[in-house]
Amino acid sequence: MSTLTVTAKGQVTLRKDLLEHLGVHPGDKISIEKLPGGRVEVKAVRPTGNISNAFGFLKGKTNGRSLSIGEMNAVIADGWAGKR
Repeated sequence: MSTLTVTAKGQVTLRKDLLEHLGVHPGDKISIEKLPGGRVEVKAVRPTGNISNAFGFLKGKTNGRSLSIGEMNAVIADGWAGKR
């Protein structure tokens, strides 16, 4: 069990071992759920899509031209985010 200190701004910092346990890295998101009895549940937010969401995403949209690396990365990100 870990004890954290609340700052004057009402903030707490999760220690490195807790972040590693959650599997989160800088820039990742966590969710906090309020539970009865003054308890909270902390979870790592995981992407909801899967790689197959990106398959066929560009079919008929490129007019035969090649995509840049940046365009490919945008398509991959949209596929993982479920934005088909």
